Amino acid sequence: MEKIKGGVTAAGGFFAASAAAGIKYADRTDMAMIYSKAPCRAAGTFTTNVVKAAPVVWDREIVEKSEYVHAVVVNAGIANACTGEEGLSYCRKTADAASEQLGILKEEVLVASTGVIGVQLPMDKLVFGVKEMAGKLEASERAGREAALAIMTTDTHEKEAAVAFEAGGVKVTVGGMCKGSGMIHPNMCTMLSFLTTDLAISKELLQEALREDIKDTYNMVSVDGDTSTNDTVLLLANGTAKNPEITEKNADYQAFCKALRMVNTMLAKQMAGDGEGATALFEVKILGAETKEQARILSRSVVSSNLTKAAVYGHDANWGRILCAMGYSGAPFDPEKIDLFFESAAGRIQIMKEGVAVDYSEEAATEILSKPEVTAVADLKTGAYEATAWGCDLTYDYIKINADYRS
Repeated sequence: MEKIKGGVTAAGGFFAASAAAGIKYADRTDMAMIYSKAPCRAAGTFTTNVVKAAPVVWDREIVEKSEYVHAVVVNAGIANACTGEEGLSYCRKTADAASEQLGILKEEVLVASTGVIGVQLPMDKLVFGVKEMAGKLEASERAGREAALAIMTTDTHEKEAAVAFEAGGVKVTVGGMCKGSGMIHPNMCTMLSFLTTDLAISKELLQEALREDIKDTYNMVSVDGDTSTNDTVLLLANGTAKNPEITEKNADYQAFCKALRMVNTMLAKQMAGDGEGATALFEVKILGAETKEQARILSRSVVSSNLTKAAVYGHDANWGRILCAMGYSGAPFDPEKIDLFFESAAGRIQIMKEGVAVDYSEEAATEILSKPEVTAVADLKTGAYEATAWGCDLTYDYIKINADYRS
């Protein structure tokens, strides 16, 4: 298992392009396309919000009903959410435009949007972008990076990851890109993630691998407690690596799941660390839990606590806020058994032992909490399960960014 450079074009047979269509932004690219000449098996997971954007409705049907897909078209700036039947018709028109330009069926085109809710897409600009991108698709690392840049909204940088591994005696790659900075919370977040692999695998196992993986990756991220209308994760597999097709949960399937976990974890952490206004990635590890679900619930509760997030911003080892967030999580535990630590590049310090504060140095704790990546570790000491959640500190800039987001 090897981490490699690149993103959505790292896997064999995948191409990408971007365009400046002027949908909302006047000074940057705002559309991206992913394309595979070879037909792709597709898997997807989507927002749990009752209010679902038109692209979510479109993609769920394509993933469920189409045997293969070839392309994904993404726009940033306008979410195409709460736009009624007109918004859904724009998904069809986008797919029609891609179908015409790429010589594929409209049912083989997935679409995604991110941005302001309640605004209709300017279809003339969207169609222009599709035509431009279809003419400049490339398999290069640069094209993949530029596609990752094009899908950003309030993100401060592009987010990419790729891993190579072996299946059936041949090299296989999983790559991906995502966007997400605000309106991020477990059970999918304001995030779009696009994953590609040249692995040959059945559609059923591809979907199962993705569905299981997001439980410990994207669904363990929280920036601000808001779950979006547009959350989408799409995974395309075109089989060009020519490995024996995976149709059962064998060693090759397990290797793929491990690679998928690595890519999605890297992308999830990039989103959490780039939370709107954030100055630090905040990681919470729960160890020694009685069940996996107990560990997940507790870690998500701590990473979502505004008081804890504010303490991280202030570099304050306010451990009471962590215990409080665990206490209202709904997961039972014995507070008198807990050991609590803070970790970063500056070192590791124990804050609590068996539910009681130890005699620690506030200066050392502040130094540890001043680094750009900070981890809180709580050991319940009652079992063998663990889970990790990711978030960020809560700063003044989060308010500034979201107070005037539409303008």
